[in-house]
This record gives sequence, C-alpha cells and structure tokens, in this order.
Amino acid sequence: MQESIEVRGARENNLRDVDLDVPKRQLTVFTGVSGSGKSSLVFGTIAAESRRLINETYTMFLQSLMPSTARPDVDELRHLSAAVIVDQGAMGANARSTVGTATDAYDALRVVFSRVGEPQVGGAGAFSFNLPQGMCPACEGLGRASTVDPDGLVDRSLSLAQGAITFPNFVVGGWYWKIFALSGHFDVDKPLRDYTDDEWQLFLHGEEHRLEVDGMNLTYEGLVPKITRLYLVKDVESMKPGLRAAVEGAATFGPCPECGGERLNAAARSVQVAGRSIAECSAMQVSDLADLVRGLDDGIGPMREALVRVLDSLVHIGLGYLSLDRESSTLSGGEAQRVKMVRHLGSSLSDMTYVFDEPTTGLHPHDVQRMNELLLRLRDKGNTVLVVEHKAEVMAVADHLVDMGPGAGAHGGQVVYEGDLAGLRGSGTLTGDHLEHRQGLREVPRTPTGSIAIRDARVHNLDGVDVDVPTGVLVAVTGVAGSGKSSLVHGCLPREGVTFVDQTPIRGSRRSNPATYTGILEPVRKAFAKANGVKPALFSANSEGACPACKGAGVIYTDLAFMAGVSSPCEDCGGKRFTAEVLEYRLRGQNIREVLAMSVEQARDFFDERAVRPMLDRLVAVGLPYIALGQTLTTLSGGERQRLKLAIEMGSTADVFVLDEPTSGLHMADVDRLVGLLDAIVDAGRSVVVIEHNLDVVARADWVVDVGPGAGRDGGTIVFEGTPADLMHCEASLTGRHLALRLAARPDPEETRGPRAASHV
Repeated sequence: MQESIEVRGARENNLRDVDLDVPKRQLTVFTGVSGSGKSSLVFGTIAAESRRLINETYTMFLQSLMPSTARPDVDELRHLSAAVIVDQGAMGANARSTVGTATDAYDALRVVFSRVGEPQVGGAGAFSFNLPQGMCPACEGLGRASTVDPDGLVDRSLSLAQGAITFPNFVVGGWYWKIFALSGHFDVDKPLRDYTDDEWQLFLHGEEHRLEVDGMNLTYEGLVPKITRLYLVKDVESMKPGLRAAVEGAATFGPCPECGGERLNAAARSVQVAGRSIAECSAMQVSDLADLVRGLDDGIGPMREALVRVLDSLVHIGLGYLSLDRESSTLSGGEAQRVKMVRHLGSSLSDMTYVFDEPTTGLHPHDVQRMNELLLRLRDKGNTVLVVEHKAEVMAVADHLVDMGPGAGAHGGQVVYEGDLAGLRGSGTLTGDHLEHRQGLREVPRTPTGSIAIRDARVHNLDGVDVDVPTGVLVAVTGVAGSGKSSLVHGCLPREGVTFVDQTPIRGSRRSNPATYTGILEPVRKAFAKANGVKPALFSANSEGACPACKGAGVIYTDLAFMAGVSSPCEDCGGKRFTAEVLEYRLRGQNIREVLAMSVEQARDFFDERAVRPMLDRLVAVGLPYIALGQTLTTLSGGERQRLKLAIEMGSTADVFVLDEPTSGLHMADVDRLVGLLDAIVDAGRSVVVIEHNLDVVARADWVVDVGPGAGRDGGTIVFEGTPADLMHCEASLTGRHLALRLAARPDPEETRGPRAASHV
C-alpha cells in the first residue's frame, strides 16, 4: 500500500514548485509564518484536488448544484485519499441548525424521548422542530416571533401608484405590487394616509382570498401576513444585506408567545424524561445533560450509549459549556471547527485524509492537550491527519513536521524543513528558532490613567460581576473557553469611545479587496489620473475602466444547465479586468493591474504619495506585509481580517481598542511583532483590551482579568485581577498555573527581554 501522498510542482498562490511526500496514516503538522504558503499547500492543493476528484464522481446534475472548482496549479498529485476538511468556516447562518442537529446529538435525544418519554406522543419526528409534526405552528419551529411596524413597510404619504410600499420586491409594476393594485380593493392613486379604517385593515391584515382579474387567478392577503410569510419566518442572517436591513427596520423579534422560544408544539413540550422536557434537556449545559442521560434506565440501551458518547466528546473537546439548542451561527470559528470534529470521531470510515485549520484556535492552554488526544484518535483509526498549526504543543505530538517559508508572500512558498521536532529545533528556521522562545514579564507595569467600571454584569453566564478595567495600559482578559470573557468585554463594556476590532467577516462584494476596503485605491486612482491627464474613474474595475465583456470581474461564468458551470478567464481582457486602453497608462512604469498585484510591502516601496503611505505603513505594522492590494477579501483568514480592521482603526481617534484573540493565525515570530504593536499603541496614549489565550501576550500585559474558574455554569466570576507576576501565584487560576509553567520553562534569561518595537504606528 502506498505510504505517502506525493506532491510534485505545486504552484498555487505563492508556492514555488513545491515537491513533497506527506506520510499517510500519520499526523503531519504544517508550520510557518503567516502567509508562508501552508494553507495554499494543504487546503488549496492537496485537499482541493481531493474534493474536486470526488465531485467528479457524481452525476452531471449533482455537479451542477455544487460550486465549480478549477484544478489546483500543480504538476502532479499522486495517491490521494478522500479528504474531509474541518475548518473554521461558519456552520451556516440557518437558524434551524443548532449544536444538537449539527452533531446528531439532538436526533439521538429525540429517539430517547420517543422510547421512554411520558406521555407517549409518537415517534422521533414528533420532537423535531424542523418537521411539521413536531414544530410549533405559530413560529414554524424557529422559536421566535416578529412584531411588524407598518411604517417600516410603507410611506403613508404616497399612493400605490407612487410606490407607497417601500419594502424590497414590492416595486411599482412588480408581481407583488400588482396583486394589491389589481385586486380592486383600493384606489391606486389614493395616498395611504387617506384610507378609511376598513381599507387600512384590509390593506395591512386582510385574510387570504382568491381573486380573478383580467383572466388571472390571484391570491390576495394583507401586506403584514404576506411579508411575514415570505421573509419573517426565514433566517434573517442569511438574507442579502439590503433585504436584511429592510426586515430589521420593519420588524422586532422576540420569543414566540406560544412555545416560549422552545420551538416545539404543545404535545412535544408535554413529554418528560427524568422530570424534564426535551426543550429543557436541550437548554442544559452539555456536561450536565451527559450526566442526566448516563443515569437513565437501560431500556434505551445502544441509543443512550451513542448519545452519551457524543456528549462526552463535546465535553472532552472543551465544549461542555454549550447547550444543544445553541444556534450554529453563533459559534466562533474555533467552536465551529471543534463541533464539526465531533461528527467525525464516531465515523466508521478509515484511510481518510482529515485536514484541520488551527484546531486549537480559541482554546485555553488547559484544553490544548485534549485537542491533541482527539487528533491522535483520528490518526489511530488509520487516517491521514494534516494540521495547519502554530502552537508548539501541537507540533510536539506530530509524527511529521513540514515548515514553510522562509518568509511570507513572495518571500515564502518553499519547504524549508521536514522531519521530526528535534530536527526542527536545530533547523535554523523562524519556527525552529522560536520553539523555545518565551516572552518575559514586564519589569515595571505601566500605571493606569483611570478605569472603566462594570457593575452587576449578568450577560449569559456572568454572575453579577463587578470589575474595574484599567485604562492607559494593556489589559489581557483571560480564562478557559466559555468562561465568560467575551460576555464581559463585548457584552458589558460601554460602546462610547471604544472601538471593537474582531474577526467577523468583512461585508462587501466579491470585488472588494484591501485597496478598496482601506481606502487606498482612491488616492492611487487620483495619482494615476494626474500622471496621465485622464479621469480617475478609468482606474476602477467597477467603473469606466472595466472590461466591458466581463464588467471588470476578470472571469466569465457560463451556466451549462445540468452540467457543472464553467468559470474561465475573460477572453477580451485575459483576466486583467481593465480595458487595454487603461492598461497603457502608467505610474512610474507600472499600470493599475500591476500595482494591484503588488504586496503591501512592495507597494510601500513603490508609493511616496502622502495619502497612501500611512495606511501601507499600518498594514505592515499589524503583520500584513504579504497580502496583495487587489487580493479578494474572502481569501483572508479571521485573524487577517481582524488585523486589517485594526490597521484602519489605528487612524481613528478612539481612546480604547478591544481585540478578540488577535494572535489567531499568527506564527510565534509574528506574535512578538503584535505585542510590540500593542505596546506602541498604549505608549501613544491609548488603551488596549485583548481577549487572549496566548501566554506570551498575557506575560507582557500590564493587567490581567481572569474569568472562570471553569466554563459555562462553572464560570462567570472574576478569579483574579492584577499583574501577570501576581497571576502566576493564584492557585485558583488555570491561566496562572500555565503561565507559571511556561515562564519556568524559559531556557535563557536573555529571553526575558521585551518584544521588538513596532514601527509605523
């Protein structure tokens, strides 16, 4: 049997003809600085080609329903096995997806209630909020109801003919508009404010009835029930931005008055097991539910064992604080990835390739060992496990290590080391040099300039917390996952004067890129226009300079009906997005396409315009010198998105910056630079609050607020407030114990020095 996946001539993104043999049925960890090519090799090449080949085994009809993916830029890939990608991507914005449905735990719980619940009301389907026989009829299983403000739907000063219905998709002449206009119930030229009470009631709340107008059969219903049926029973978060804004402006949402937010009909809610309904069980902390199920009678046998196995896996992976009714869309990237992992732990498949993207993201050091155990369990079932990771604790359990570099972007894309951990330590690479590196404690913590008081905080699991967050210093908020850190910071800090910089997706079209998002493109276009004596609009791929064939997209998408669609470079512009005329115009020898292809680092050397340089300097300072100005925003990781936002906000006048795990996706060498940047922000007279697990950041903080001691119900209190030096002596703090262990392991007193100072702040 072939013992390795053979990669030959990989050139995806910044990879430079990479040749590599990845051992099968082993745990291989890919390391390297941010932007070195790890993800391009693992996800963009190996996993992408495996998934593409699997998709080709489906019928043409099924392929037409799947995203069209091109073959990775690689000469040859041999001996691939089926890849399962377990990444940090959101689990979907569908409000019907919960932790319970995503892990199949709720399905097992439904079977338990159908077998031993009292009174008996039917099979497992009777307890599903996604099936008609189980869902609450009032909210259709969503658990929430809406209250509609008519003035959010209409402009009463206008008539129907003038466009009185302002809600999207009800424009004058549209089908929905015609139903009202042709119903015969209303004078289309009469302003809505002049309607009689009966007309207003019929217009807004009229019952559904059939009409025949000009030979057409129409169904009339009032505007409010129509919009409720069409939009308000759907998941708002999954809507397009314009429609979502309209819904949020017209309706307020709260728990369904009939089911109280429990999603189920009265019959399902009446059934109990061990004195609890299925909704009450779903709302319990997973660790508590596991104990309850373990104590049930043996009458449910294998199903009980299957349910306990899933619940225990969630606890073991550090998610015991979640509940089965938690909506999947509310999970963080790290939580989502670990929930996905639980599904695969019980799989009977073997000889698969599992691909993970920093599975320890969001994990406290206390929980990293548990994650390692799960990765090894997958390997021991005969699978190939590929992990992109920065933590030395994960590297320590790897069978094989691949270090990418030597730098980022154009300076990376090569395999600089492969082998075991001992060899990596002496390899001379950035990763090898930083394996034993430790940030030392700050010799003299800064003195706070004031404080922000939080009193009687009770958001989520917070138990009446009182805390003073000092200002003018670097504050680290720590604690295990689910302890209440985010609830304290995001839910309780005042919004005035505070800028929150997190990892949420950046809103924008697929044409958005760092140049447009940061505002750099505008002065760049003006510089091109001035140098060539033409209009700035010519240098926008979304305006006059766009190739007319592809409208500036650079690609043409061809829909082949029941065959997979094809995305191909535009033949007119060759994928360059701009017209040939625009590409003739140059600024210091470069055309607009060549400038947008530059990395931030290259652009900083190229531009001397005062309107451009400050932002480029800040992008370098936050650790993004390798991203291209024209790179699509959707290709950025969560950590990269947060640092991009931080670069923008550094130009604001905000007094307090709040960052949520800013070290996500950062190599150990990059963490040093980030700490230096945070120091520079504080030294410039501002305050920084970071929610963070990285012990190097905690060590360099002036003040630490540790939340815990555990997660969920076992957390929600302040375990410690003070300096990192005092934290190490706090026995009640898990963070303190791990910080003490890490600093005790420091091999060289020289490494107590502070981080390199960041420039260009």
